[in-house]
Amino acid sequence: MKSSIIAKLESLKKRYEELGVLLGDFAIILDQERFRSLSKEYAQLTAVISCFQRWCQVQKDIQTALLLLQDLEMREIAQEELKASRIIQEQLEQQLQMLLLPKDPDDERSCFLEVRAGTGGNEAALFAGELFRMYSRFAETRCWQVEIVNASYNENGGYKEIIAKVAHEGAYGQFKFESGGHRVQRVPETESQGRIHTSSCTVAVLPAIREAEMPKINACDLRIDTFRSSGAGGQHVNTTDSAIRITHLPTGLVVECQDERSQHKNKAKALAVLGTRLRAAEIQRRQQEESSTRRNLLGSGDRSDRIRTYNFPQGRVTDHRIGLTLYRLEEVIEGKLDMLIQPIMQEYQADQLAALSEIL
Repeated sequence: MKSSIIAKLESLKKRYEELGVLLGDFAIILDQERFRSLSKEYAQLTAVISCFQRWCQVQKDIQTALLLLQDLEMREIAQEELKASRIIQEQLEQQLQMLLLPKDPDDERSCFLEVRAGTGGNEAALFAGELFRMYSRFAETRCWQVEIVNASYNENGGYKEIIAKVAHEGAYGQFKFESGGHRVQRVPETESQGRIHTSSCTVAVLPAIREAEMPKINACDLRIDTFRSSGAGGQHVNTTDSAIRITHLPTGLVVECQDERSQHKNKAKALAVLGTRLRAAEIQRRQQEESSTRRNLLGSGDRSDRIRTYNFPQGRVTDHRIGLTLYRLEEVIEGKLDMLIQPIMQEYQADQLAALSEIL
């Protein structure tokens, strides 16, 4: 293992010991906000320090075995112990590298999932509905709550746009690689000559933020309009002006919400989505300023950023970012997304490891 990595681990070990002392300080215990912050940092370091301590012990075992090799009577046993220790050493070094990867603090958040029909008219809207159902099935298998914020229905089925909140810690970490353009190739039901049509949808995944973290939004920068809800039936639809449309004038961002019967609740939901989008736009701006030549597996959500193709005649799904093709489209559409999510997460971690090795 590189000396620079060992030096970093030694530094983290000192910080870990320092945190242990601080958490026992009565003054810090009384300061609940600082105590929570330090406790979280201590918990985050526990796994890497535990692994590092095991690695240090293995290093001692290797040194002992090397000394025993000089003893003719103990040489055979020492060789076996040396071989076993070096295997454990390699495994621990791999674990340490993974544990040292920078954590995305947003991974533990809930998320907003936005699916929009792109090119392809009715067929794109129908596919938007299937994509949303696919994501909902994936969430349901994990007992995650999916709450629709706003839906714009297509007259022939599906959605022009649907926005939902997936309320569960860690949802963003699982869904974040879905942002981007999704292309579908299939024969529409209305196609009489059996020709394959290509349509597209755009998916955007944004980490949900707590009210205390909301960016400050000047009320003067907002235009708030009310209108009557429309969509899938119900005695309250088209009877009251409960739906809300908020326009953020400086950026032109528009957010609608009509899922709740209460205008007040719809406004709160719309402001939550607006705050999330403003924060995401600011993060994206900073990332572009700090961009490098290294590829980015996190989709931007742009229509031109095509990340995946679903080919129904061949039963094939292809993720273009990592060149992965699976002939299990039916299972994927039913919500079995792990077979796509896990490989790209592994590739992402491999890219992070490569970047880490360049830094350390």
